[in-house]
Amino acid sequence: MGIAADLVIIMVAALIGALIAQRLRQPLILGYILAGIVVGPYTGGVTVSGIHEIELLAEIGVALLLFALGLEFSLSELKPVRHIALLGTPIQILLSIAFGFALGRFFGWSTTQSIWFGALISLSSTMVTLKTLTGRGLMGTLSSRVMLGILLVQDLAVIPMMIILPHLGNPESGLPLLAVAAGKSMIFLVLMLYVGTKLLPWLLASVAQWNSRELFILSTTAIALGIGYATHLFGLSFAFGAFVAGMVISESDYGHQALSDIIPLRDIFGLLFFTSVGMLIDPAFVFAHWRQILSLLLVIALAKGAICIVLTRLFGYGNIVPLAVGFGLFQVGEFSFVLARVGLAAQAITQDIYSLVLAVSVLSMVATPFTAALVTPIYAFKKRFSRPEPLRIRNLPSQGLKDHVVIAGGGRVGQHIARILTELSVPFVLVELHHQRMLECKGANFPVIYGDMSQPTAIEASHLHLARLLLITTPSVVVSQAIVRHAHRLKPDLHIVARAEGVAQTRRLYENGVYMVVLPEMEAGLEIARQALLHLEIPVTVIQQYTDEIRQKLYAPMYSQQNYHLLTKLSTINNLLEISWVEINPDSPLIGVSLKDAAVRTRTGASVVGVMHKKEFYSNPKADYHF
Repeated sequence: MGIAADLVIIMVAALIGALIAQRLRQPLILGYILAGIVVGPYTGGVTVSGIHEIELLAEIGVALLLFALGLEFSLSELKPVRHIALLGTPIQILLSIAFGFALGRFFGWSTTQSIWFGALISLSSTMVTLKTLTGRGLMGTLSSRVMLGILLVQDLAVIPMMIILPHLGNPESGLPLLAVAAGKSMIFLVLMLYVGTKLLPWLLASVAQWNSRELFILSTTAIALGIGYATHLFGLSFAFGAFVAGMVISESDYGHQALSDIIPLRDIFGLLFFTSVGMLIDPAFVFAHWRQILSLLLVIALAKGAICIVLTRLFGYGNIVPLAVGFGLFQVGEFSFVLARVGLAAQAITQDIYSLVLAVSVLSMVATPFTAALVTPIYAFKKRFSRPEPLRIRNLPSQGLKDHVVIAGGGRVGQHIARILTELSVPFVLVELHHQRMLECKGANFPVIYGDMSQPTAIEASHLHLARLLLITTPSVVVSQAIVRHAHRLKPDLHIVARAEGVAQTRRLYENGVYMVVLPEMEAGLEIARQALLHLEIPVTVIQQYTDEIRQKLYAPMYSQQNYHLLTKLSTINNLLEISWVEINPDSPLIGVSLKDAAVRTRTGASVVGVMHKKEFYSNPKADYHF
C-alpha cells in the first residue's frame, strides 16, 4: 500500500503514544515522538518505509503550526508585559545562544554548529508551559502572563532564525545571501501588509456569504499553504509565508473562525511532524551517550533558568515571579524541532547533534511539570531567610485600615461582596493572587492587595489584627485551612466565614475554628428547588420544613450552637409570614388619618409593620402616625 500503509502505522502508533502520554499527564507531542522512535528505522519491528514521503507531509504540519501561530498572534496579549517580552526575550535568546555556543566549542564542534546549538536551546516550549500552568490552575497570574509574553516572542523569533541561520555555513557569501533574504522578506511583508490585508479578508468574506463550512475550511487551508508555497518559490521559507498569512487574517473579522477550523488539520499534520522527529532519533545513540545527555540537560536547565530569573528580576518583577519564570522556561521547546529539521536539511548540524538536542528537549519537557511544582516550597523556604518584599497595593484609604472586612479572594464572589460593602460604606480590603482578577478589582476602584492570603506578608499588609471579619471566598479547602491557621494565630477571636464545596470540607473547616461555612452549590440548589415547589403550589410550611431539614444536616456544627438554632427558628418564622405592600392613592380615605383611627388590624386582621413615605422608611410606626 506504500504511503497509505505508512500513514496507518503512524496514526495507530501515535494514538498509543498519545494515550500513554495522557495517562502519565504529559504533553501529547511526547507520545508522538515516542511513537516515531518505535516505528522509525532504528528500532526494528513495524517500520515506516517511506520516511522521506512522511517528512514531506510533515512540512505541511510545520506550515500549519506557524499559520495557527500567526492567527493567534495578538499585540494586546503583550501589552501588560510588553517590556520584558519585547526587550527581555531577545536578550534571553542572545544570552542562551552565547551559552550554547560556548558549550558547543567545549565539545569541539565547529563555529556554525555551536551557533546552531545555541539557537536550538534558546527556545522554550509553549505547549508544555501552557499545559503545566493550566494543570496547576495558574493561568492569569502575573507569572503566567510574563511566561506567555516571553514564549510568544520566542515563537516569533523562529521566523528570522529560519531565514538567517541556514546562511551561516557559507562565510564568504553569507552576508550577501543574508542581505538578499532580508530584502526578499521585506518585499514580501510589504506586499502582504498592503495587498494581503485587503485581498485575503475580502476573499474570506466572499466565501463566508455562501454559509458553507466546508468551503470556508478549504479556503483557509488553501490560503495558508498557497501563500507558503508562493514564498518558497520566492526563495524564502515555506513556513514563513504561512505565518504571515495567519497574521494578516488574524486582523480580519474571520480570524477566530479560521483558527477554530484550522486547528484539527494542524493537529493531524502536526502529529506527522512530531512523529517524523521521533523517527530520526536513534535509541542506540541515546543509550550510548546518556551521561552526556543528562549532563547537558542539567547544565542547560541551570543556565536558562538562571538567565530567566535574573532578567525577570532586572525588569522589576519580584516576589515569586522570577522563580516561577526560571523554573517554567528552562526546557527546550517544540519549535526547536522545527529549527533542528532546517539545520539538518541544510547540513549545518550533524545527525549526532540533532539526536542530542532532541533527547535533551524531550527529557526537559518531561521534567517541567515536576520542577514547576517546586516553585512554591522553594519560595516559602527562601522567604524564611530573606526580608519580605513589598506587596502591590491599590486604592487603600489614606487613613489606613481599621474595623474593616478582609476578603480573601477577588474573584466573582469576592467582587460581588466588595460591591455590596461599597454601597453600604463598610470599609474592606481584597487580597488576590490572580493577576487578572487583581486588575479587575483595581479597575473597579476596590482596595486590593496583590498577594497570597495564606502567607504572613499579605496578612500583615491587610491589617488582619485590626479587622472585624475575615471572608474566605476561595473554594480550595487547603488554602482556606492555611489562611485560617495564620489568622487565628494572629487574632484568635476573629470571626471567619469561609466557602466550601462539600460536607467533608465543611467539617474540616469547622474543626479548624471557622465561625460559618457556606456551601454555594447547595444554597443555589435549595433555592431552585424552593422556586420549583412554590410553582407547583406546595404549601409554604412543607417547603420550609424540607429546606430546614436539609440545612440542619449540612450545617450540623452550627446547629449545635444554641444562638444559631434560635436565629434559624426566627428566620423560619419570618419566611412563613406573608408581607404585602399597599399603595395609598391621593384620594384614599386614609390620607390625614392616624394609624389608631384607621384601625387597620381591627378591620382587616393585618398589622402595619412599616411605612415608606418620600423615600423614608418608618419601621413599626406608632399609633399616632398620620398617613
